[in-house]
Amino acid sequence: MRLDPKQTEALLTVIETGSFEQAGARLHVTPSAISQRVRALEEEMGAALVIRSRPVRATRTGQRLLQHLRRVMLLEEDLASDLAEQRHAPLSVTIAVNADTLGTWFFPALAELLAHEQVLLDLIVEDQDHTYDVLETGMATGCVSTEPRPMKGCFADPLGIMRYRMVASTTFAERWFPEGLTRAAARTAPVVAYTRKDALQANFLQDRLGLTPGAYPCHYVPGCDPHYTAIRYGMGYGLVPELLVRKELAEGTLVDLAPAHPVDLALFWHAWKVQSPRMEIMSRRIGESARQLLAVR
Repeated sequence: MRLDPKQTEALLTVIETGSFEQAGARLHVTPSAISQRVRALEEEMGAALVIRSRPVRATRTGQRLLQHLRRVMLLEEDLASDLAEQRHAPLSVTIAVNADTLGTWFFPALAELLAHEQVLLDLIVEDQDHTYDVLETGMATGCVSTEPRPMKGCFADPLGIMRYRMVASTTFAERWFPEGLTRAAARTAPVVAYTRKDALQANFLQDRLGLTPGAYPCHYVPGCDPHYTAIRYGMGYGLVPELLVRKELAEGTLVDLAPAHPVDLALFWHAWKVQSPRMEIMSRRIGESARQLLAVR
């Protein structure tokens, strides 16, 4: 099977933009031309590749084709750079990663690589339980996830344990939890979560106190730094990576509400087994650095 580059470009652009109209605008052709190219590719593949909804989504077969196309693009970019003796030409890599990883160990792990290898990151920030889905749909070429099972054609490299502590500011703890983290107090004290996808706080409160979602007030503050800042300023309490709070806990500006019950999340790096040279370097650096910074399994 020989894939037509204009047809595959149309498919990639439709999925990236979410519509035939925006894809046409980006590629400077009519939406009808984009639709015809995608339809021709579907006929060549013998299967539907997109669900014509708003936004347009890839079918299961479409997802597999997108995964293949993104891998080929990375390999071609690296090959073109080497053949043109432009080893330092930028290589763009799309990675799905959770906010706490970005806010703690990810950039320290990759700072030297990004400076010397001219790798450009296109980061998709998602909850750690959902980054695997982004890789599976073909929208990313690597991800940090809690999923231990590698996808077909990929590997899953254990990175270590991200440990979380249920913390609050001293003044917040004195006001809302004078007798400690009790079920009665937790029913009225506001918790701080990232988004409604974030199940970390909800799972903790249900497992430890038997409180189901909706049985307590909740702020939604996306992003590692904003989430942590909201807790430090007394908006609520929540689970924060231990890497961020060691100093504050030692100084007493934050209180660990459940010192005997940390939450440990095992993280894994997922990427394709067949990678471009610079992607191989990145995968190796992520694994080596994460295992130095995160807790051992």
